[in-house]
Amino acid sequence: MKIFKKIALVLCLALLLAGIVSAESLKSDKLFQVALLQSLMQGEYDGVITVYELKHYGDTGIGTFQSVNGELIMLDGVVYRALWDGSVEVTPDDETVPFSNVTFFDADITRENVSVSSIKELKEILTSIADRQGKNQFYMAKVKGLMPSMLVRSELAQQKPYKTLNKALETDQREFSYENINGTIVALYCPDYMDGLNTPGWHLHFVSDDGTKGGHVLELSAKDCKIELDVISEFAMIVPNRETFDGKDLAKDLKDEIKKVEQGK
Repeated sequence: MKIFKKIALVLCLALLLAGIVSAESLKSDKLFQVALLQSLMQGEYDGVITVYELKHYGDTGIGTFQSVNGELIMLDGVVYRALWDGSVEVTPDDETVPFSNVTFFDADITRENVSVSSIKELKEILTSIADRQGKNQFYMAKVKGLMPSMLVRSELAQQKPYKTLNKALETDQREFSYENINGTIVALYCPDYMDGLNTPGWHLHFVSDDGTKGGHVLELSAKDCKIELDVISEFAMIVPNRETFDGKDLAKDLKDEIKKVEQGK
């Protein structure tokens, strides 16, 4: 399978160099998912693809890294890693990714001068837009501007044997609070029928404009921000081909654990 993927990539690059296809035409307007949130929840932390490979499937998105070593924020083609100590770095191409959702972002809907006092209020606004457009589509959103308050988290890299994610975050989560910070929230929306492959609703990551602060968003306020949403009607997923993944009970109900992880409790 890897040989076929490499042949396909070489063929596409050859066509690109020959001028037969354009770089734009190689981009797909779909949501690409690496593995399942449910497998990540159960400790499947080893990487599936590299950051370099992930960039072939999108320029905007969220996720995590090998051993859950930080929060992944992809924005405008740059992959940032928000680390456990509060620092943020541009991630090397050879770093691997066990879970992620990315797309080539194309703004279909725009709202200007949006202010909110909480993450709940922001999610309600985003959901109202999605409901009017079509609640059974996927959405990637960017919320850009001034954040009077921003609470984010990251976590320490895990060591084998891996604990489940909710157990790992009980001891290894680190939170960081910022005031009057400019940056961009990258938000993913999955419809209800994705329950079992991901988690329905909104999942938010943040990176500051200067690329020095960020993480998984726990709470926020925003002032006069610009909201852009990409409506996505296609979905593709790759899963690990290994015994640890095949041994997971992916039919297990993890709603309560996922809620705790999402809210940082």
